[in-house]
Amino acid sequence: MLRFMFVGDSMTIGSAGEHTWRHRMWQHLRATLGDTAFAVVGPRTALHDKASGEPVSYAYADADPGFPRHHFAGWGEGWLHMAPQIADAVRRDSPDVLLISLGLIDLGFYTNADQTADNVRRFMAEARSANPHIRLVLLPVIPNIRARTDAPFAAEVARFNVLLAKAVADLDTGTSPLLLASTPPSYDIDTDTYDGTHPGPSGEHKLAAAFADAMHQAWGLGALYATARPPLPVNELTATG
Repeated sequence: MLRFMFVGDSMTIGSAGEHTWRHRMWQHLRATLGDTAFAVVGPRTALHDKASGEPVSYAYADADPGFPRHHFAGWGEGWLHMAPQIADAVRRDSPDVLLISLGLIDLGFYTNADQTADNVRRFMAEARSANPHIRLVLLPVIPNIRARTDAPFAAEVARFNVLLAKAVADLDTGTSPLLLASTPPSYDIDTDTYDGTHPGPSGEHKLAAAFADAMHQAWGLGALYATARPPLPVNELTATG
């Protein structure tokens, strides 16, 4: 049984009333691997509650009791915050694969591209200290609405993504494979997010597809997301156009 852990920031934890791309990925894994072939693990389960500013909500848009809400994501947390915590999380829940979407919050508030890349490498070393065979799938940072008007920020995002690719190339091993997913080519912050940063329903599917397609193409795991994606409910089709 493969054990997956979602690692991320506000785009991954999600907020009250959302499905999250974690839910979309779980649906895909069920459809392609089957319920008994995988598990979703992690030390956290809640959504971010915008009213209180704390991760205390369990108001997922889909109340399916089968959905494993476990994750390791936090609103406002980045590589800087996760690097010193990941070893304990890996020891606690024994994931085989980390699905990671981090970096935007680092570049926006905490560290420049080079410092963020250093934290990526620290994260990888810490994760491997807990499980030398762990696999990591990493998503490049998707520029958000700030990048449209803040040229230095946009440049840092672009530079970080180059450094992220270099880290993956430098540190990939047969024992602990690293995989760089592709930014969804059709991702549009005007239609795939609800505020220029956080994914709406269509964006959730596209983020899940980025991870699913990378794993299938590189490792032969599951199937391409497009071939197994559950149809959007009518209310979501309306919301996403």
